[in-house]
Amino acid sequence: MLANEKSASFSSGFGTEAVMAPPVRYCIPGERLCNLEEGSPGSGTYTRHGYIFSSLAGCMTKSSENGALPVISVMRETESQLLPDVGSIVTCKVSSINSRFAKVHILYVGSTPLKNSFRGTIRKEDVRATEKDKVEIYKSFRPGDIVLAKVISLGDAQSNYLLTTAENELGVVVAHSESGVQMVPISWCEMQCPKTHTKEFRKVARVQPEFLQT
Repeated sequence: MLANEKSASFSSGFGTEAVMAPPVRYCIPGERLCNLEEGSPGSGTYTRHGYIFSSLAGCMTKSSENGALPVISVMRETESQLLPDVGSIVTCKVSSINSRFAKVHILYVGSTPLKNSFRGTIRKEDVRATEKDKVEIYKSFRPGDIVLAKVISLGDAQSNYLLTTAENELGVVVAHSESGVQMVPISWCEMQCPKTHTKEFRKVARVQPEFLQT
């Protein structure tokens, strides 16, 4: 296996099985891919000093026929370039909470799954539009919740995207009770376990069908 090779997998966190893709290697321009004894150069590559290099930012592919050396190519992938943007509706999974904010992993932009999740933060003041001073994070989100949110400012590799759920259509769309059962929303601020009938506080989203992943 070539260095830096990754196995791309995605699990939406909705109880569905992870979708496993073949190993994918993401390349940047000028990255050395392999030597000429291991493959022959294809599109999106160039050779220098006996090695094949990537000339694009994209995904490396290998194709071989009749036992010949594999052809090494680099393909741009529009999907892999997809990034959350200001105003984007994103689906994310809560990873941790404290009294000031919830940390999340962004999994979808709109209805498109991301190859790599991005980190996001929902601050206490961005949870809802009214009575912001009365918001309590632990009554809004819990780790493992699936949340619809909107991007309000961009992050980078070192920092998080800032997200808001301060609209009726935004908030928790999937949550499980302490007994592990998916809960049913009963109001804008409560969900109930259908098994134990225990109620838990959440910032509940009024879900629009085009954003609901099943």
